[in-house]
Amino acid sequence: MRKDIKVGCQTFTWEMLGNAWTGTADDLLSAISAGGYSGIEITDTMIGRYAADPHAFANALRDRGLTLVSFAFGSKSGFTVADAMRDDLATAKRWIDYAAHFPGALVSIGSATVVSEGPRDEKFAIAGEFYNRAGELGKVADVEVAVHPSSHHNTLLFDRADYDRIFALLDPSLVGWVPDTGHILRGHADMLDTMRTYQDRIRYLHLKDVDAQGRWAMLGKGVLDTPAVIELVSAAPHFNGWLVLEEESETAAADPAAAVKANRQTMRGYGA
Repeated sequence: MRKDIKVGCQTFTWEMLGNAWTGTADDLLSAISAGGYSGIEITDTMIGRYAADPHAFANALRDRGLTLVSFAFGSKSGFTVADAMRDDLATAKRWIDYAAHFPGALVSIGSATVVSEGPRDEKFAIAGEFYNRAGELGKVADVEVAVHPSSHHNTLLFDRADYDRIFALLDPSLVGWVPDTGHILRGHADMLDTMRTYQDRIRYLHLKDVDAQGRWAMLGKGVLDTPAVIELVSAAPHFNGWLVLEEESETAAADPAAAVKANRQTMRGYGA
């Protein structure tokens, strides 16, 4: 295992609670710092009062010993509606410019999703164009942009054939990849083969576990071969060293802070 592996936490563990979560961005930072993490991936939904003030957010991170690994965002368009392209690119630029205030931080763009009728071919073409154009914006700002496919409802990027299709459309010099082990396990016959095939596109990793039925599980409690995944990504030429843990299990829904702290302890058992 590489000696420079770093462990971050994704804020979706709280975001998935919807209206049941009434805390603030500061509460997230404090819980993640107390959980033993050194980095955070936050979303446009959870950034809260810091959305218009990257300098204040940088101070809040510094006070808690955290680094911004990545800023993640999605869109109601699913990035598959041509008429929404202009607005989606404006949103991409907004968050790319925001991330530019944090050295090394990436922008992670959510999975293309089917939100309207129409041929899948057209939706892939629209998504591919959007990701590439967002990648161009990132290049201008010196911020790396990466795509994060998911297995959630109506995703366009579910199985290996979908990954092959979208990656064939993406310029690897403009758009990287954030593999999510949980989502890949739910949609692919061979997760490690998918990751090896597109290893050169990996920028950082989302670690998430599932059980044999594809239900979210606490890290180390499911079928994920975590050591094999870490070994694979560590050899990826553009991997930046960050493993970002994202927990969506029922255990996390009951007590997010305790769940992410437990996952951090599990990672120590893997030497990270």
